[in-house]
Amino acid sequence: MAESTDNLPRATVVPRRRQRISVIWIIPILAAVVAIGIAIQRILSEGPTITIVFKVAAGVEAGKTFIKYKDVNIGQVTAVQLSKDYSKVEVTAKIDKSAEGLMVEDAKFWVVEPRVTLSGVSGLGTLLSGNFIGFEVGKSDKQQRKFTGLEVPPIITSGQPGRQFVLKANDLGSLGIGSPIYYRRLQVGQVIAYDLSSDGAAMDIKIFVNAPYDKYVTPGTRFWNASGIDVSVGAGGVDVRTQSLVALLAGGLAFETPPSAAKAEPAAANAVFTLYSDQPTAMKQPDSISARYVLYFNESLRGLSVGAPVTVLGLQGGEVTDVGIDVNPATMNIRGRVELVFFPERLVARLARKQAAVGETIERSLQQRHAFVQRMVEQRGMRAQLRSGNLLTGQLYVAFDSFPNAPKAKIDWSRDPAELPVVPSTVSDIEAKLTGIVAKLDKLPLEAIGDDLTKVLATLDQTLKDASKAVNSIDADVTPGLKSTLDGLRGTIAAADRTLNNTDATLVGKDAPAQQDLRDALQEIARAARSLRVLTDYLERHPESLIRGKTEE
Repeated sequence: MAESTDNLPRATVVPRRRQRISVIWIIPILAAVVAIGIAIQRILSEGPTITIVFKVAAGVEAGKTFIKYKDVNIGQVTAVQLSKDYSKVEVTAKIDKSAEGLMVEDAKFWVVEPRVTLSGVSGLGTLLSGNFIGFEVGKSDKQQRKFTGLEVPPIITSGQPGRQFVLKANDLGSLGIGSPIYYRRLQVGQVIAYDLSSDGAAMDIKIFVNAPYDKYVTPGTRFWNASGIDVSVGAGGVDVRTQSLVALLAGGLAFETPPSAAKAEPAAANAVFTLYSDQPTAMKQPDSISARYVLYFNESLRGLSVGAPVTVLGLQGGEVTDVGIDVNPATMNIRGRVELVFFPERLVARLARKQAAVGETIERSLQQRHAFVQRMVEQRGMRAQLRSGNLLTGQLYVAFDSFPNAPKAKIDWSRDPAELPVVPSTVSDIEAKLTGIVAKLDKLPLEAIGDDLTKVLATLDQTLKDASKAVNSIDADVTPGLKSTLDGLRGTIAAADRTLNNTDATLVGKDAPAQQDLRDALQEIARAARSLRVLTDYLERHPESLIRGKTEE
């Protein structure tokens, strides 16, 4: 068996021959490689896909609406659909690869469409091209793919030069986003946002002042509300102020730095300022030194209000801070109580240069001020008096002036505030005199005088009628007779002239009888003409003599 197995043929191991790839497979392989390369290239070149949520997406359409930054297309809307709760609109957009780095968390999107407001007109270009989505780049480094769109386009873009500030106000008034800001009546900025403060007690108004005007905003700058027409009626009269027609309609702000403010560097961005109600309040110089006094008047305080000026020899040195009533403990009568504040700095500033040192001493030293006021009251008779500042409005103010004949008075400096002496107002004297005049007019028998005047007018009217009848009678009766008489006289004179021309030379002698008779006749004619002229003049002056006869002169 062993031998038989050894004689059997043995199998040999032959290596398998490699099969060659058919040429026909090269084309599909190359196509696949190219497709993969194109896909990779497209993936690498495509930008991110973002989602923007709007409350209303007016005019936004998939495949038509673009996203623009600085008027350059950086993306296109690919889908528009409602959110899951149907309350908002979700806009999906494809962003270009070149703008991928701009999609950060504080980037802003809004729909650009035509807008007409009192502050101006914007988005007119979309009337032809259609609405688009505006974009403003953010400052964050963190990437983001879902954003919330703005309802109103931002007034200021990040690239605009200038600075932003914050104003604190009690209320918003007529201000709104886009309201102009004026500096010396030149528009230099606008309101960009507003919101309630964290405690709800005030309004935080964000404004933006364009460069280079932002350098005029210093820590001492005052802002005030310049909306509409500012009409103030006070002791100084009626004052009307406004900035422009836009501020009149849409509201506005204004700012200025008081001349008394120290020169300083421009205020830092986001600095906080107080917004005053009007320009006089904003520009009022704060006084570090003040003195409070009280006045008591035994007369009406109608027309005197808080803020009314207090003058010293005609110069304003303070203002009224309170107006009320008080009970006099000595007589238990009600009297008017007026509290006021004096600002010594204002009066010292009006002193001559040589007296500046004296003024500064009075200003800084309380004892010196007391002694000065006491000396003015005792030696100069300085008293407070209510005076009319405007007859039209009836506004009153407090005036301190010298009254040498006023009773002696002394100030009790132990009381706070100290009481200053007063004198009665001249307004009450004028009212008393006017009342007396009115009372006398009431006592006049105006009714009887009116009846007598009516009778006199009736008699005068009848007299005028009679005179008119007499004149008409003269025109109708006397005038024709006078005219015929004058015509006859004119004919007689002409006949005499002809007679003289035809007289013989013998009759022309000086002593001729005919000449003498003719001379006498001419004299008689002259006397008759003179008498007729006198009669005519008399009838012209006294036409009633034709009826009543000639009166004796």
